[in-house]
Amino acid sequence: QVQLVESGGGLVQPGGSLRLSCAASGSIFGRYAMGWYRQAPGKQRELVATITDNARSANYADSVKGRFTISRDNAKNTVYLQMNSLKPEDTAVYYCAADRDGTSWYPRDYWGQGTQVTVSS
Repeated sequence: QVQLVESGGGLVQPGGSLRLSCAASGSIFGRYAMGWYRQAPGKQRELVATITDNARSANYADSVKGRFTISRDNAKNTVYLQMNSLKPEDTAVYYCAADRDGTSWYPRDYWGQGTQVTVSS
């Protein structure tokens, strides 16, 4: 069983930046693919970014390409989402997810509880 705990959400003005963190329990974090999803009110959960177990490959939703960067530190059992040039439409609850398949582009075996990101002036 893997437990995921997100942090770093908050209120930020348009054009600002935030960095989300997701800390994972367990000693085999380095074998999991990791991802970030988000869900805005009244909308379906959508995939934002994923990263493979060895961090050699990452994938992004078109809506965040060039603005968001996913990274991981396997020594710290942590995955990050650096969000720059934030827009009001980025407002959502952001969820961290892990997958036992280290190359999965849609991690979904384990989920965090979510962290709220609000972009507003």
